[in-house]
Amino acid sequence: MQTNKSTPRKDRTKMHFQQALIALTKEKGFHSVSVKDIVQYAKYNRSTFYIHYRDKFELAEDLLCTNFTLLEESFEKPYKLKREFNTDLLKQGSFHIISSIYNNREFYDLLNYVDTIPKLHTRFPQIILKMYQEKFEFKTINDLPVNMDYFKRYTAYGFFGLLAHWIHTGFQTPQEELIKEVIMLAQTHMASVKYIGKQ
Repeated sequence: MQTNKSTPRKDRTKMHFQQALIALTKEKGFHSVSVKDIVQYAKYNRSTFYIHYRDKFELAEDLLCTNFTLLEESFEKPYKLKREFNTDLLKQGSFHIISSIYNNREFYDLLNYVDTIPKLHTRFPQIILKMYQEKFEFKTINDLPVNMDYFKRYTAYGFFGLLAHWIHTGFQTPQEELIKEVIMLAQTHMASVKYIGKQ
């Protein structure tokens, strides 16, 4: 991006461009969207756009980074105070990630489109896997010995699959019900969860 220093006004302008890109991608497909389309939709001029971004691809990257940063923060938030606990103590508040996705559902709904934001389909599951690999340790039921790298991949991509299904079905399942099902599934193969990220 052209400028690094953040101000409320710059952040608001960027948010408007991001919202425009989301709406236009759904309407006509990412590759058909032009900078002219974006500035007209967001009601800015081209010079304002180029203050913040070189092109629509940089805007798309900023859109991904903005939402995936929020996703990571919501993922680890419940585990920063109590860093280790048995899975039978998991509760609704243990899965802020689900409410974060729902609150930003206009963005995540882009998963349902073929001509969508570049790398969205690959980076979303990679973020979840990264969190499992770098921020958490797990113990299996009865300390069953397993290849922990495989275990984390299996669990991360399974969780992503549930989230993707929820998104593809238009968020029909209430958040509380989805979290309840995720907890029950976690309890079938995880004995405990330990957060190893930074406070």
